[in-house]
Amino acid sequence: MTTTLMTQHRYVEAFVAYAGINVVLAAAAAALCAFIAPAAAGSGIPEVKAYLNGVDAHSILAPSTLFVKIFGSVLGVSAGFVVGKEGPMVHTGACIANLLGQGGSRKYGLTWNWLRYFKNDRDRRDMITCGAAAGVAAAFRAPVGGVLFALEEAASWWRSALLWRTFFTTAVVAIVLRAAIQFCATGKCGLFGEGGLIMYDVGSSKVTYSAGDVLAAILLGVIGGVLGSVYNYLVDKVVRTYSIINEKGAVFKIILVVTIALLTSCCFYFLPWIATCKPCPTNESVICPSVDESGEYKSFQCKPGYYNDLASLFLNTNDDAIRNLFSSRITKEFHISSLFIYFGTIFFLGIATYGIAVPSGLFIPVILAGAAYGRLVGRLFEPIVKLDTGLFALLGAASFLGGTMRMTVSICVILLELTNDLLLLPLVMLVLLISKSVADGFNKGVYDQILKIKGLPYMESHAEPYMRTLAARDVVSGPLVTFSGIEKVGNILHALETTGHNGFPVIDEPPFSDAAELCGLVLRSHLLVLLKGKNFTKDRLFMGRSISKRISALDFAKAGSGKGMKLEDLDINEEEKNMYVDLHPITNASPYTVLETMSLAKAAILFRQLGLRHMCVVPKSQGRPPVVGILTRHDFMPEHILGLYPGINPHKED
Repeated sequence: MTTTLMTQHRYVEAFVAYAGINVVLAAAAAALCAFIAPAAAGSGIPEVKAYLNGVDAHSILAPSTLFVKIFGSVLGVSAGFVVGKEGPMVHTGACIANLLGQGGSRKYGLTWNWLRYFKNDRDRRDMITCGAAAGVAAAFRAPVGGVLFALEEAASWWRSALLWRTFFTTAVVAIVLRAAIQFCATGKCGLFGEGGLIMYDVGSSKVTYSAGDVLAAILLGVIGGVLGSVYNYLVDKVVRTYSIINEKGAVFKIILVVTIALLTSCCFYFLPWIATCKPCPTNESVICPSVDESGEYKSFQCKPGYYNDLASLFLNTNDDAIRNLFSSRITKEFHISSLFIYFGTIFFLGIATYGIAVPSGLFIPVILAGAAYGRLVGRLFEPIVKLDTGLFALLGAASFLGGTMRMTVSICVILLELTNDLLLLPLVMLVLLISKSVADGFNKGVYDQILKIKGLPYMESHAEPYMRTLAARDVVSGPLVTFSGIEKVGNILHALETTGHNGFPVIDEPPFSDAAELCGLVLRSHLLVLLKGKNFTKDRLFMGRSISKRISALDFAKAGSGKGMKLEDLDINEEEKNMYVDLHPITNASPYTVLETMSLAKAAILFRQLGLRHMCVVPKSQGRPPVVGILTRHDFMPEHILGLYPGINPHKED
């Protein structure tokens, strides 16, 4: 519609139509996020990363979040926002995996009994890791890149068995994509499937490097690191500001989204007026100017036979804009000033858009901005380099991705699978390493910053230096609540009502043991299931096998989203409170324990690498209670430790 009105020189009506459609689509995406699933807003990669680290935040993988993520992402991209679909697709893959891992959804009538065997923490975590890898593979059509993304960025715990499982998952994605592309090759699916599995085929027949090329690549890496750190700093400030606005309610979320949609529409429509019309290339086989909704050359307000280079970037799909910037055939069709304007606009619109209440990925904005300044540097260094400007655009995208995401191996492989240009591998590796190293000197990666903003207690792969000066006993929280192996029902109920603990040590005492000893650890969820079954006795007796016959092991399986049993579900009278229940059948008799004198740094690394939720701290000497305390994720957080010991300098090793 906009293109038709432009050809009729009805420019005001064209802008109203363009901005109006964008605002309606943006408002629809914001309404879905605001009213149905607020957890679907944003990229989703930080939330998936936190879940795989052990943080099960509310509704981040719920079916409603999956629904809004899919349709909200479609609406957000269609609204012209400077956002990508890659982050939402990772979140979508994780939500689908979670749905399968919990056996479906009873709330929506989707249940599969055969999946109940996966209802445990380890298997569900593995499935969600495979789901995240599948999301990357589907978004970038990069199956190997998806596996490496899951390994490098998403998963906190990796097992050898997980490698072939994620590889199998992404291989299935590639096969399904190939089948879908072939089915849509007749043109029945619109723009889907164009270009095959290689999205941006920029491979050249011969790539040779000169000293000038290597120097330019090093410069790109340094610039990408600096720009990436600036980008992350500004995203941090914007997301914190938007969170204050979003907390005021759904109406404010929608107003903010509509405002950004109008700003984006104004930039995309009015900035091309700055550019001058350029005559179409004479030696091109591509139609110039383009007459359909996508293409390399947009006429905008130009007369026949001319095109507007800025409009060819702004008023195009994201994929076509990247394809134009990566193209080796297009050399000087984009003016230096146009590239500079486009880079600045995408850079700041990408920052301004992230944090609003729509599903939004960061990969595409970063690739667009990086490709623009990479091509710009290629044009400036043209007298001394041999590589064409399209390959410099690829290196610029790599440098900016390394500076913002702080990933190396996975981004390298994803870019190579995207562009089919294996000959550029050494320069891509060099640029990624330099940009990441430079950016790490300023701040953390963008996903790590968003995790901190959202308050998700993420455990890093390394221990902080000040943890080496503390022991495990120095940070345990009290008071410690323990149960006897055969405990009174009333005592269990009181502990569940008055504490929020999810794990309780179980201690055997005489006459059931020679001395007080740690029997194991029992979970709150398992206690609720046991109390619900009412397998009580009037005397303190071992129940053992009789309990396992009455309650199925599947009853203790990990509950799905919103299906966990609550304390309010129990109906226990006063007589039953004075009875006893044997906790041995549901107690984990081999919990992970550490000595109270162990270095807190060692305990933190052990806690993360084993994927624990609770770690029992035992005394070093005899004659004391068999357990000193329990370490949980909260106890390793810097906020907790520095609150206990404010004199510690968190930035300096003592």
